[in-house]
Amino acid sequence: MSNVVISGYYGSRNAGDEAMLAAMVEVLTDMDPNLNITVISADPADTKVRHKVHAIGWLDIGNIITTLYKADLLISGGGSLLQNVTSRRSLYYYLMIIVLAELLGTSVMLYAQGIGPIQGSFARWIMRLVGNGIKLITVRDKGSLGELAQMKIRRPVIECTSDPVHAIHPVDKNMGRAILTKNNAYGAKPLVGISVREWQDWTHYKAVIARAADQIAQEFDARIIFLPMQYPEDVHTAEMVASMTSCNAVVLQEEYSTKELLSIVGNMDLLIGVRLHALIFAAVMGVPMIGVSYDPKIDRFLESVGESPVGDLENVKYDELIAKVRAKWNDKAGFCKKNEKLFSELRRLALRNAELAFEMMDRKKK
Repeated sequence: MSNVVISGYYGSRNAGDEAMLAAMVEVLTDMDPNLNITVISADPADTKVRHKVHAIGWLDIGNIITTLYKADLLISGGGSLLQNVTSRRSLYYYLMIIVLAELLGTSVMLYAQGIGPIQGSFARWIMRLVGNGIKLITVRDKGSLGELAQMKIRRPVIECTSDPVHAIHPVDKNMGRAILTKNNAYGAKPLVGISVREWQDWTHYKAVIARAADQIAQEFDARIIFLPMQYPEDVHTAEMVASMTSCNAVVLQEEYSTKELLSIVGNMDLLIGVRLHALIFAAVMGVPMIGVSYDPKIDRFLESVGESPVGDLENVKYDELIAKVRAKWNDKAGFCKKNEKLFSELRRLALRNAELAFEMMDRKKK
């Protein structure tokens, strides 16, 4: 039996990160049902129940060292772990876990990472030093390849794949339909999902999205549904935006599993997303999407599916957002056809991450 440790931003009730972990566990265990997976988590009890894996606390250094010593592979990823824009300390924490594994003789793989931005000469120096000691790096987009090149990280095998969530299986829509019905949000009207997040207490983008929601509800006789991707923070932000509308928008108040969120998104006719994994969920479920950017990872993902953001949180314009909504609304079939072709390639690349992980473990055993 092979032993794998997964390090990432897990156990913090972020639906995007939990979806990445769910996708990794699903794909890795599809390839080897006997694989023993241990996750380093902020909430080990929740991770054990949610993902049916072993889990240890992210500050339990003694247990982490013992587990890494017995492991065949440390997977660091997925997501944007190696950056210091949203948190300065987290970069050093994830690099410390990598260094611990290497000191204990455990192979390390960066798994579909989104690299950067990393600001500051010291942080970039540390990243270069650690990064060049890793044996295998896969990144989820070309922008991350550029970040590695700029930091002169060249020694590992580096491959551009795609986000782990692209490999997750689409789910039945009935589960989401039941949740929407429970929240009085399902019926004859088309549904438009909106995923927002708080960002530096800015208000401009909230006003633009609220105004657009009212116009969409009126022009297309649609029902507006706000989806929380990080609980409970996104609920509070959604309520703030919904309070600025006059269209009786519905804010989903509960925390949902990856499968439940995928199913809810699958029932949408269109999704407007600030959160990266709300957009990825739309791609998985074949739903037309419009992205508003707050981070290079949004732009990079949209580029991978032949899209571009309608703007960023600081300068998004109402007229441009509504124009893009109308264009998508009038060509849903065209989007779905294009999305299916592009997404099949992204799924193949996401599966490639797992294949490379097993190849790495096989080489170590030999």
